[in-house]
Amino acid sequence: MVYAVRSFPLSSEHAKFLIYAQDKETQEKWQVAVKLSLKPTLPEDAVKESQEIEEIVFPRQATKHNGHLQRQKRDWVIPPINLPENSRGPFPQELVRIRSDRDKNLSLRYSVTGPGADQPPTGIFIINPISGQLSVTKPLDRELIARFHLRAHAVDINGNQVENPIDIVINVIDMNDNRPEFLHQVWNGTVPEGSKPGTYVMTVTAIDADDPNALNGMLRYRILSQAPSTPSPNMFTINNETGDIITVAAGLDREKVQQYTLIIQATDMEGNPTYGLSNTATAVITVTDVNDNPPEFTAMTFYGEVPENRVDVIVANLTVTDKDQPHTPAWNAMYRISGGDPTGRFAIQTDPNSNDGLVTVAKPIDFETNRMFVLTVAAENQVPLAKGIQHPPQSTATVSVTVIDVNENPYFAPNPKIIRQEEGLHAGTMLTTFTAQDPDRYMQQNIRYTKLSDPANWLKIDPVNGQITTIAVLDRESPNVKNNIYNATFLASDNGIPPMSGTGTLQIYLLDINDNAPQVLPQEAETCETPDPNSINITALDYDIDPNAGPFAFDLPLSPVTIKRNWTITRLNGDFAQLNLKIKFLEAGIYEVPIIITDSGNPPKSNISILRVKVCQCDSNGDCTDVDRIVGAGLGTGAIIAILLCIIILLILVLMFVVWMKRRDKERQAKQLLIDPEDDVRDNILKYDEEGGGEEDQDYDLSQLQQPDTVEPDAIKPVGIRRLDERPIHAEPQYPVRSAAPHPGDIGDFINEGLKAADNDPTAPPYDSLLVFDYEGSGSTAGSLSSLNSSSSGGEQDYDYLNDWGPRFKKLADMYGGGDD
Repeated sequence: MVYAVRSFPLSSEHAKFLIYAQDKETQEKWQVAVKLSLKPTLPEDAVKESQEIEEIVFPRQATKHNGHLQRQKRDWVIPPINLPENSRGPFPQELVRIRSDRDKNLSLRYSVTGPGADQPPTGIFIINPISGQLSVTKPLDRELIARFHLRAHAVDINGNQVENPIDIVINVIDMNDNRPEFLHQVWNGTVPEGSKPGTYVMTVTAIDADDPNALNGMLRYRILSQAPSTPSPNMFTINNETGDIITVAAGLDREKVQQYTLIIQATDMEGNPTYGLSNTATAVITVTDVNDNPPEFTAMTFYGEVPENRVDVIVANLTVTDKDQPHTPAWNAMYRISGGDPTGRFAIQTDPNSNDGLVTVAKPIDFETNRMFVLTVAAENQVPLAKGIQHPPQSTATVSVTVIDVNENPYFAPNPKIIRQEEGLHAGTMLTTFTAQDPDRYMQQNIRYTKLSDPANWLKIDPVNGQITTIAVLDRESPNVKNNIYNATFLASDNGIPPMSGTGTLQIYLLDINDNAPQVLPQEAETCETPDPNSINITALDYDIDPNAGPFAFDLPLSPVTIKRNWTITRLNGDFAQLNLKIKFLEAGIYEVPIIITDSGNPPKSNISILRVKVCQCDSNGDCTDVDRIVGAGLGTGAIIAILLCIIILLILVLMFVVWMKRRDKERQAKQLLIDPEDDVRDNILKYDEEGGGEEDQDYDLSQLQQPDTVEPDAIKPVGIRRLDERPIHAEPQYPVRSAAPHPGDIGDFINEGLKAADNDPTAPPYDSLLVFDYEGSGSTAGSLSSLNSSSSGGEQDYDYLNDWGPRFKKLADMYGGGDD
């Protein structure tokens, strides 16, 4: 494709020049001569006549000649029509003329179908139905539709097809009307610091809507600028075809430049700056950190001190500097102790915020053993150093730790201390010496001893020399002795500052002696009146242990003589014996049988133990048929106390219930006599939504509805002493009378009729009257503030009518209507 590089005049003569071409592989060369001439300026009609319109003729079909098919020469292949996009017209612009050979004999009509003609997008291509002239009506856009496939038809005036349809292909020729567009306006990439030239960084991509197979869509990339331009203005380059960005210079250092900004340009027409269209984007390249800076201590020696026997305390704070990016594996420091701590008494933890090393004590330190430690510590990063970087001497430091002497607790050795002693030792016997040691060898201190725990109060300790003596008899059978061992705890305290103390336990293993006589077990039993079929099996209980316990010897005493006369005892084995009746019949009752039991101790210990035996009548199975049991013969003290307590509690509950009932009755009577201020409607304002209303609405006296004649006549009341809310004197209406045996369905009608009569009765309560309680001054229409009209002349007023107002006014009736009293 030949372009004009600049504007220049073209004379009437032909301008000639040569174009050379060379094959890169074979080096073969060609040349061609180009001749430029001016287009002649002609009238429009002449121009149209000079333009030749291509004709497309329908292929001829096979015809019959003398009864045989004859093939005619025809052109089956119709070349596509190439039409450039964005044409400026004029429109409609003629493309080709479609013609049939039969138009000489017939009157034909031409038409085209397909997308762009009669299918969407419609109206782009039109055809003259008479002449067959195919035209385009508007500019085309290759980026929307790159090819149109139409079909041309020829029919006669009756619509009959005279030719087979032919295909017409219209290719839209691409023009460079689209700029390259980057997929992202800002591209982000990373590259490690210290990267070698040629290291891949990132790829930027742009697209062009024009034909990618033509120059219009062939893009080329280049870097327009780099900021900052240190250490070199050309630290990166870009592959002009693929858009790959790589490094071309060494010297990337994050500690100096952390980020580069590149302006990338993409140009079509293979990057031709004159004819190509361009666009730009920004590439932001971040230089990532690598571990190229080792941590360095801020001092060569650090100092610290720690009290002895303390753990998990900070001894020293190690500080380092690292030029790498903070809070990354290349910056985070790890500390290790490389010398001076063979037993592992110290540890170093890293502060995640400050990156400092915290030296702590992991194991207790004894001042009397080590007074000072000199530790060698080293600092490293979480990731290894970059290749070629070595640790400097500043990555190693020394920590000097001084141990402070403190007053330590005295300790007993051994602890616990175990001694063996026989029980029964008398008070004042010296058992052992239990002393403590003071670990503070460099302090002159005294230790004193006290007793801390002695459950049975058997021992005492000398406060100076720690000698332990008895103050009571040791008893192995005491409940304070567990598994033959008695534990006592003692306290040793020094006089240091501050005073310290330690405890020690003395364990006395008590050896058993024969100090407990055996007892019969069980202590109560029952048997039948006859020897058969029951026997009593007994054993012995001895609190001593072997060899001072069993086997036991069982025997009956000689006196009283009835014992051996009525009973016999037989030894079954070393621990059990059997008691039987010796006579054929023994009257039912409770008998106390003494039994002599002797243990196997040295010397042996014997005891006469009483066995209470209930002799009862038995059935055929040998079971007692008596209702009373031995327990019923005599209750123990505990049982009697429990029964008495239950009786007392029951009486208290009954008394409380009676008191509560009496108080409830009094409250109920008080409520009947006195009106609750909240319930006294005369002292409160009641708002009604209907006419009428008053205090007597609270008391429904149905008898007045049924027998109004029984109401007390007004004539008996003194004249001139009538209350304003009393029943007025009016003619009394007639109330309905209920039949003696009404039908259940008439009850509702009867109530409704009585209700209507009561509503219309002006003499029935509540009485509609004016009650004014908030009026002040003389001349009030309400008279006195009291609806009872209380005054100095109250003695002349008759209050007997209060008895008719129900139980709530009974108290007032008693107070005012009781005469002189």
